[in-house]
Amino acid sequence: MPNKVAFNEDYPVTTNSDALYERAKPIMTPVTQTMAKGPGQYVDGVAPKYLKKGKGSRVWDVDGNEFIDYNAAIGPLSLGYAYPRVDEAIIEQLKDGITFSMMHELEVVLAELVHKVIPNAESIRISKTGADVTSAAVRVARAYTGRNKVLCCGYHGWHDWYIGVTSRNAGIPAAVKDLSATFEYNDLDSVRNALDSDTACVILEPFVFEAPKNNFLQELKALCEANGTLLIFDEMWTGFRIAVGGAQEYFGVTPDLACYSKACANGMPISLLTGRREIMELFKGDVFFYTTFGGEALSLAAAVATIQELIEKNVPAYLAVQGKKLKEGYNVLAKELGIDGYTRCIGYECRSMVSFDATAGNPLELKSYVQQELIKRGILWSGFHNMMYSHSDADVEYTLKAYREVLGLLKEAVEAGDVAKRLKGKPVEAVFRKVSNFNMKPAIKA
Repeated sequence: MPNKVAFNEDYPVTTNSDALYERAKPIMTPVTQTMAKGPGQYVDGVAPKYLKKGKGSRVWDVDGNEFIDYNAAIGPLSLGYAYPRVDEAIIEQLKDGITFSMMHELEVVLAELVHKVIPNAESIRISKTGADVTSAAVRVARAYTGRNKVLCCGYHGWHDWYIGVTSRNAGIPAAVKDLSATFEYNDLDSVRNALDSDTACVILEPFVFEAPKNNFLQELKALCEANGTLLIFDEMWTGFRIAVGGAQEYFGVTPDLACYSKACANGMPISLLTGRREIMELFKGDVFFYTTFGGEALSLAAAVATIQELIEKNVPAYLAVQGKKLKEGYNVLAKELGIDGYTRCIGYECRSMVSFDATAGNPLELKSYVQQELIKRGILWSGFHNMMYSHSDADVEYTLKAYREVLGLLKEAVEAGDVAKRLKGKPVEAVFRKVSNFNMKPAIKA
């Protein structure tokens, strides 16, 4: 029988997952379309590799094993799987068509809604992916300022201007790499040292897990304004989660441009670029940014329904309440067990992360062991609590009960010095996406 969300006697059987993986390997390079969803992020031999369906806060793999999901499809699910209001909107629109030969009325409906809820949304562009709109933001910033250089902090997608600053920069011309550099979050001096008269924009995630200190975002905005540099918020993770209007609403800092995706359509592919009208006007004639599927109506319908639900149900407040229970509950358990010296939960309540310190051993092995034991207990976990509106009180209560048992096992393994021996397969791989020391490069002053 497949495993359930329960204290199962054994690890899940993944026969069908493994068979699919073997079929994929000869013809897919790599087998995953998203690094965070790939097999390298899960303990080999224990975790499933392919999911089949989801409902609410739960998913089922291709072998029928059931899990509470704390990954939220790597961010897009703010409400939950197969959420009725959103699915009904998609189904109704599907009856009328998907993509059309002219503009669709839902483009206007969505733009009006975004204009109301996002502070800087004097003008709105609609696209498909986060990398689309971050790259469009950089392009229009360069056009508006007449400058070339970009300073970035966080993860901003796969396009040349950003990936050029990372270790995965093969195929990108040196001339492109030389136009981008990074700075450290909460370090104004690292920005100040890199800004010059050719810096078009500063783009950053308003926060990842670390909170801004000493009015960092406000001071960053002032620094950019003084230098004639545009400030861009990459709100893929913060938008519609920390507040409906995103981090700019939550912190009271209005950027020149802002980029959104993930949570605004509960899983459907769509992204938004919002900004000052005088900048966005350049898209009318000077700056090219168009895509056939920008007006795809199923995603538009999903986004409208999702944002309306987020507003009416005050979803960000609910995410904060449930996320706080998990974050604080984890830390209380760690302290009670005397392991808070090497593991803790950090970040904002809507999206927190469990960290492991190298003083207790290889952090990837520690994480892998916790993941392995949570999977056995019916929890799909990659070290994060990406909160959804469908995460119930019962889900949180069960998860904390599982944490209590699993963290006890972790303590035993650390004290015995045999964490690696307790793993049933290869540990998880290091993530490409850093949460600190963002691919630091030297200053780019001329």
